[in-house]
Amino acid sequence: MHLSPLAQRLLDLITGTAKDPTDRPEVSQLSTGLGAPVRTGDGSSISAPNVVDEQRLAVPVRELVRFLLADWRPVGEPFAVLVAAGLARRHAEVRAWFAEKRGPITVAEMEVLFGWDVERRALFVEMMREQPNPGVPPLPGVLEWLGGQSGYLDFARTVLEAAEARAAAIHAGEIPYRAEKAFEDGEKWIIGRAVQVALLRDEPWLPELLDRLLRGIVVAPTQAKTLPSQALLFEIARAVQDHPTPEAISALRAARQTTRHAGVPKQLDRMFKRIEAALANRLEVAFRIPDGRLRQAVGEHTAVISTDGKVELSWWHGDKKLKAVPAAVKREHPEEVKRLRELAKQTAQQQATLIRALEAGCAGETAPPYRQLEGHPVTDRLIWEFEVSPGVWRAELGLTVPDVPVRLWHPARASLEEVRAWREVVQGKELRQPYKQAFREVYLLTPAEEETRDHSRRFSNHLLRYGQAKTLLTNRGWTGMTLGHWDWEGGSDECVAVKKLPGGLTVTWDFHLDEGSAERDNVGPVSICVSGDIRFLSGASPVPLAEVPPLVLSEALRDADLAVGVTSTGLDPNGHGDYWQSYSFGALAESAQVRRDALSRLIGRTTIADRCTMTDRFLVIRGDLRTYKIHLGSANILMEPNDAYLCIVSGRDPHSRLFLPFEEDGRLALILSKAFLLANDTAITDASITRQIRA
Repeated sequence: MHLSPLAQRLLDLITGTAKDPTDRPEVSQLSTGLGAPVRTGDGSSISAPNVVDEQRLAVPVRELVRFLLADWRPVGEPFAVLVAAGLARRHAEVRAWFAEKRGPITVAEMEVLFGWDVERRALFVEMMREQPNPGVPPLPGVLEWLGGQSGYLDFARTVLEAAEARAAAIHAGEIPYRAEKAFEDGEKWIIGRAVQVALLRDEPWLPELLDRLLRGIVVAPTQAKTLPSQALLFEIARAVQDHPTPEAISALRAARQTTRHAGVPKQLDRMFKRIEAALANRLEVAFRIPDGRLRQAVGEHTAVISTDGKVELSWWHGDKKLKAVPAAVKREHPEEVKRLRELAKQTAQQQATLIRALEAGCAGETAPPYRQLEGHPVTDRLIWEFEVSPGVWRAELGLTVPDVPVRLWHPARASLEEVRAWREVVQGKELRQPYKQAFREVYLLTPAEEETRDHSRRFSNHLLRYGQAKTLLTNRGWTGMTLGHWDWEGGSDECVAVKKLPGGLTVTWDFHLDEGSAERDNVGPVSICVSGDIRFLSGASPVPLAEVPPLVLSEALRDADLAVGVTSTGLDPNGHGDYWQSYSFGALAESAQVRRDALSRLIGRTTIADRCTMTDRFLVIRGDLRTYKIHLGSANILMEPNDAYLCIVSGRDPHSRLFLPFEEDGRLALILSKAFLLANDTAITDASITRQIRA
């Protein structure tokens, strides 16, 4: 079917393929805008076509409707029909077409949109054109606008109820089961939009409905390992990734446990890392995570899930704590034992998510709703600040002061004396904090960064193990860490890792492939990457480092220090020449300086205290055979008198009763284990070590 010139121009405009419609007199009538632009949630506006001369356009518009109904594939999705149908007043014809071709869920959305004027429908088309690929988030403000339009929020609930009913009908045998065929592509995207709108608005009816829907689509009604709709599962997971809530995360985790498909849990696990990181940016909902404590009778015994420190499922008989699940409980209540174990595992995951949210919120300028956590055991192990009078904040352990503003204590806001005092408290009480708070590193602006002004080179030119670095940064909320042609997300020789920060800022960190990487010759996966500059942006505009809020700057640089400290090739004795030497024994980064402070407090409480001395970069151990210097950053060892390198892959565990105030990367325990080993060097029996010492 061929279109007349004017109908073709109308199609080009509606579908966004017209290169410059304003210089065409016929089409310019449709490009004059809405008169009053529609404002989106972020303050921007979206314009759409408006009809000026309906009578003149009636014939080509009717022609366009017939064309679109005959073959809508050139426009990708049939949203353009909505505009054309409104112009031509052909609602009934279009409604019948959708009912036949696209199913009831699509028709339900069409019914809502047909209730809008043509300008609003045109605006909807504009928004859908900006989201051509599944998984691409909408433009800022679009979902807010959509949720506020007449009838759409009610439709979102109705369509999710219809989707849940269809899944239930499949499981009841009322609809024949076909793997992956429960929903068409168009229906999947509509349901995904409905979930996004409801999640963004934090609708109270969503959690229970979403849980039922997910349980219905992740497992076949037979014993097959297929799903009614894997595509819809991941569409919902992407919606949760964009707008997470604790209840939606729990529903996804339950679905992950239910599915029989081998690959689905692996993909969801990758997504959970992003979802949990994103929840830290929605602190207004994050603190609804339940504390997870439980005490339940099971026969003559009692199961207890405690969350005072590490989440633990324990079994009791009266007042006696048992070492394992009682045999009688295993025999008589096997399903309940399984359920409680899963509940304990879920509780541990929820605790980890809550702690991540707390840690992320500590740098925000506006205090999150911490009072929601009153009574939660996690708060008792954190230091809080209370505004006891205007501008005067007092630090206390636990949420102890009621009815006044509260925020989490951060060492960047405290004096050195106060920081030392709180470290003594944590060490003296042997208090394992939920995250590294009292011993947290602080990263202040350096003279070099004042010189570079809009970028930091503090963590540039480090050789990092790419896979480890990507995993660590992803777990801490960074995206875009994608190098190499074999990366499943696609990649190239360069990438920019990005993280959203409080106050609307983002931080970026450049990376590129190491010149020696096999990836450059396309013969293997990326192994080593090189770190580059760190920048801060507001929108697309660079922000001078001096204008970044100090806590925000400190926390972003802390991520970089942690990534370097954990994944640097300088930790590997077979590392890269000059870089290995400079990293292994060079000046201490902030994380290593905090480790030095912690070790200086710990060593005096050990049996090897008289053999240890602390210098600016090393813990020096006096053995009977030689004296050893353990670098406080890399944990690598030099031997006096000639600074020969001593390779010890791992040492014995330190004293079992020694309390470590933090252990974020394992380096503190590693240094202590090597210290205990070398202080008694005459007792070492490992030939690979003794050969080096006696050489």
